[in-house]
Amino acid sequence: MSDQHVTYKDAGVDIAAGNSFINLIKPLVKATSRPEVLADIGGFGGLFSLNAAKYKNPVLVSGTDGVGTKLKIAFMTDRHDTVGIDLVAMCVNDIIVQGAEPLFFLDYLATGKLMPEKAADIIKGVAEGCKQAGCALIGGETAEMPGFYADGEYDVAGFAVGVVDREAMIDGSGISVGNRLIGIASSGLHSNGYSLARKLIFDQMGLSIDSELNGAGGSVADVLLTPTRIYVRSILNLIKDFSINGIAHITGGGLLENVPRVLPKGCQADIYLNRWERPPLFDILRDAGNVDRDEMYRTFNMGIGMVLAVPDNQAEDVIDRLNGLGDKAWMIGEVAVCGAGKEHVELLEG
Repeated sequence: MSDQHVTYKDAGVDIAAGNSFINLIKPLVKATSRPEVLADIGGFGGLFSLNAAKYKNPVLVSGTDGVGTKLKIAFMTDRHDTVGIDLVAMCVNDIIVQGAEPLFFLDYLATGKLMPEKAADIIKGVAEGCKQAGCALIGGETAEMPGFYADGEYDVAGFAVGVVDREAMIDGSGISVGNRLIGIASSGLHSNGYSLARKLIFDQMGLSIDSELNGAGGSVADVLLTPTRIYVRSILNLIKDFSINGIAHITGGGLLENVPRVLPKGCQADIYLNRWERPPLFDILRDAGNVDRDEMYRTFNMGIGMVLAVPDNQAEDVIDRLNGLGDKAWMIGEVAVCGAGKEHVELLEG
């Protein structure tokens, strides 16, 4: 038996690095605080006091998600300060579609070897996403697991909690035939379809991460790392003044899979493909692999990050409001009687 004293650090876990990381992110976390937050990070649980008096019948709405293989692009570029925005976006965009104001957020970061500065860059993005969404970052977990992840790689997950009055919940039940469908522009791929996008760009087109993606407005790295748009403030603004009958967050599954999730029984969504500005990136990807139309609309958001169902007589005003808030929005279709089968999307060329 050796007389040498083996430490946790010898096994690959550096507690001092973890403490250094906490010190680096404390000001980032503090910048996201809301009045309801009762404690700084460092406790065993995040504390948040719900002001129940603001609501008649409050319902808590929660969401969890990750960033997926978009992280591969961060690894390739060694740029880590935007994936945290994606992480927050994927969670808060899921709960705002039900009319819920995001209140607080927690993150989980797992890596083989903790590099405090790199990890702080990730949390910098998380904090920025929380500020955009108006929610507080009240805690999280960092796991250093040597031998579990490849060198320089990590995974992240996020958890958001919001609140909405039961009477104000948006669940699609108010959608009716004749409602107009409004699409709000995405900022790019968001955080879905990256496995196919990487195959098309790197394998089919033979580009490198630093190559110019001609026609897309930047390098491969810049285009693929564009952060997911957060729609919270715009939608909270809309629901104060308009009847928003249903909202679909266009994530994995694209328009074809996500819009039917909010349609009432017997309804279909007629979506006209020439009614919005599709970013050139999607045509580049389609052409690179001769990808079928429906495969494109089932894999990517195709330039639409959210779809709202609103009454016909409010649709133009909703679009004007969104454009005034800095979003691009278009009337992309309407709700119709389902011709056959279950609720679905009809993609129309006219």
